[in-house]
Amino acid sequence: MTTHTPAQPQAQLTVFDAVTIMVGLVVGIGIFRAPSIVAGSVDSEWMFIAVWVLGGLVTLIGALCYAELSAAHPHAGGEYHFLSRAYGRPIAMMFGWARCTVIQTGAIAAVAFMLGDYLTQVGPLGPYSSALYAAAAVIVFTGVNIIGTIQGKNLQIAVTFIEIAAIAAIIGFGLLSNPSPAGPPPVHPPPETAALGMAMIFVLLTYGGWNEAAYLTGELHDAPRNIVKVLALGTLILVVLYTLANVALLKILGLEGLQGSDAVAADMMRVVAGQPGETIVTLAIVVAAVSTLNATIFTGSRVFYAMGRDLKAMQWLGEWDGRGKTPLNGQLAQAAITLALILMGAFAPNGFKAMVDYTAPVFWGFLLLVGFGLFILRWRHPTQPLPFRVPLYPLTPALFCLTCLYMLYASLKHTGSAAWVGVVVLLIGLPILLLKRNEAEPL
Repeated sequence: MTTHTPAQPQAQLTVFDAVTIMVGLVVGIGIFRAPSIVAGSVDSEWMFIAVWVLGGLVTLIGALCYAELSAAHPHAGGEYHFLSRAYGRPIAMMFGWARCTVIQTGAIAAVAFMLGDYLTQVGPLGPYSSALYAAAAVIVFTGVNIIGTIQGKNLQIAVTFIEIAAIAAIIGFGLLSNPSPAGPPPVHPPPETAALGMAMIFVLLTYGGWNEAAYLTGELHDAPRNIVKVLALGTLILVVLYTLANVALLKILGLEGLQGSDAVAADMMRVVAGQPGETIVTLAIVVAAVSTLNATIFTGSRVFYAMGRDLKAMQWLGEWDGRGKTPLNGQLAQAAITLALILMGAFAPNGFKAMVDYTAPVFWGFLLLVGFGLFILRWRHPTQPLPFRVPLYPLTPALFCLTCLYMLYASLKHTGSAAWVGVVVLLIGLPILLLKRNEAEPL
């Protein structure tokens, strides 16, 4: 009689694969939207570039903290696993609930809406065109990832390289060209309440997604050693791309031109390359949205898998599909919740903004807990082997925690009512703490 052994995550991702997925997650739609908002919140060109460099430094600080946690505690559950080790399963389960219903599914819906907005410009489908395109995209890319991890990974590598090539073209055109005699787009006066803090909110939103690398450690070759390389290399690539892209935009449009533009990359390319350049940028934005969407779907389902391993009532989510080498049931559950959020966003004035507002406070609240968790784990397990130690401890994680605390405050103060809907959904998950936990599957 043979004993059936459940399928488990396998180490099938190289450093190259993981860096590509991380960069694809982060280099998305934000770089095509945020620069004009950031420009309106600063009062000089040098400060405009400085906030992007500062945002990269903050991202690097967070990445170094995650590198220590991921190297010492590699697991497909990522942050869910860190929180469980630091605070116990109740907090981890609340995070799992938040990620499944607010953070990750809301982020997927937001990116899908952005993709839908641009596809609607090409082929409108009526008053709910963006939502229809968004729903179709979620279904298609969930299907790709259900087929298997290798297929999802290969698609991610392809679209990420197309995306980086498009951004590199924008950087090249901007740095090697001069403004045409027509000059930049019409200028609108910057807001009177320009503030560095507001600028950093949107800069860090644009850098957001780097933390998803933690969910790859269950499938990364030699994760304790290689996750540090993934986070460091990925962050370095992001800082270079974002800084150069914004230098190029600033050179062609100027600070006032950026402040008066609603589509900075398209306006810049129209100045230096005419209508064909604008078309190229539109295609680049579509590719960026596809890249982010596929990568977010890829990593998001891993926490469904981790929760299913802990809760008997949800153990069907903890099954790993050995054929496709993917959390099949987690993918299906994630898609169902995301489609429900898209339906909700279809009736909002701006589906993309509604989803961003919905996720922000809950996201920064739990990121703050992860930062504190690094201190707690060092204190509770002083003999725990640490393949990588965050430099300048305890200063580095303390700076990370302070940043998260400020972002939590800002996301409640500066976002709309959808932010409080996300908080309410988090609280609705409190009864999950009463479910009997599956102690046979310790983390």
